[in-house]
Amino acid sequence: MIASEQKSVLLFASKLGYQTRSFSAAARKLGVRLFYVTDRCHELSDPWGDDALAVRFDAPEHAAARAQQEFRKRNFAGVVALGDRPAIAAAYAARGMGIFANHPVAVEACHNKLRMREVFRDAGLPTPSFRAVPLSPSPEPGLIGIHYPCVIKPLSLSASQGVMRADNREDFLSGIARIKQLLESPDLRSQRDVDFSHALVEDYIPGVEVALEGILVGGELKLLAIFDKPDPLEGPFFEETIYVAPSRLSAERQATIRRFAERAVRALGLSNGPVHAEFRIDERSIWPIEVAPRPIGGLCARSLEFRSPTHDFLISLEELILRHAIGEDISSWQREALSSGVMMIPVPSSGVLEKVYGLDDSRHVRAITEIEITARLHDTILAWPEGSSYLGFIFAKAERPKDVEHALRSAHSRLRFAIRETLPVQHPVTGKSLNSRN
Repeated sequence: MIASEQKSVLLFASKLGYQTRSFSAAARKLGVRLFYVTDRCHELSDPWGDDALAVRFDAPEHAAARAQQEFRKRNFAGVVALGDRPAIAAAYAARGMGIFANHPVAVEACHNKLRMREVFRDAGLPTPSFRAVPLSPSPEPGLIGIHYPCVIKPLSLSASQGVMRADNREDFLSGIARIKQLLESPDLRSQRDVDFSHALVEDYIPGVEVALEGILVGGELKLLAIFDKPDPLEGPFFEETIYVAPSRLSAERQATIRRFAERAVRALGLSNGPVHAEFRIDERSIWPIEVAPRPIGGLCARSLEFRSPTHDFLISLEELILRHAIGEDISSWQREALSSGVMMIPVPSSGVLEKVYGLDDSRHVRAITEIEITARLHDTILAWPEGSSYLGFIFAKAERPKDVEHALRSAHSRLRFAIRETLPVQHPVTGKSLNSRN
């Protein structure tokens, strides 16, 4: 349906964001005009023809001020952010423009893993024991009361980059050294909002993990989906793979997850727009791991489509978010009846991607709807925990969640990736190669 009066939305997105094209397509369908704020090089002269404003997201207040100045004559219906770092700048910009959005302080709390743990603890939410530890000099775990197993994390990276499990003193010291080396990489050193001095250490929580996707409407959570993560995330690294919806957990357990999500967003002070949350579930409780004021990352949003009783067509998550941003009532839209899922294709080893085999065979697997390889041939790829980008995405739809999971695994088993190992990157403590996953 084309709006009778064209509305405008300000979109903050990384230059490498997968979702930008999907939002552009949804905006064209709705008759909404998008204006872009991105962190691409300001010296480039509009290389993609989108008239985007170039800013630095590691200086969010300055980026917001640039946007306010650039678009001072524009009247925006809403502001949308893709990714963790753009979300902070978007919150400041929305506040300066008088647009209802999340408070910048709430968004900044979501970007700092230590601050988020403190918020959850103070709100009485289940929270593992945690502490910040210095990266230099390397702390002695026995002297600061570290218990095993534990998880070590950079304070402000996303996509499980740099996250490692430690089962003993050697693992702990090795992990601290590896995070320190990761944070010294040129790409991260250029980001002024990354904390290079400390890491977060917290008790390891066993159990299964789920993800929740929703939209906050006037402070109330509209639940869109709960995803199962059928592959165990037990370490030593935490690269995610498969998401499947609807969840196969009991209705009672899913209702409890929703309640904990509502408590978490209230504790953080979030009030408006998309939200993506991760939870661990064990025999004791449901543990909020992270809450992010943004939609699900990468191309994973393509695994979700929505239907309304008053419409005979499906819409994308991006369209649903835009409809909310321009003030439409989205209460009637619900996730489609079919089960759906996505596999984020894991990186088996670091090196240069030379060739991909088996794509045609994989695409002919029953229930597979799409396979997209996003890694570029002849580019260097990094395995976790140093890496943060997947080789691509596999999508499936079927009547039952288990059929979706089977299709994703079957399609992935038919793919092979030729990766040429580059000069070995050595571990800062053990001297072993970091090119492999283990």
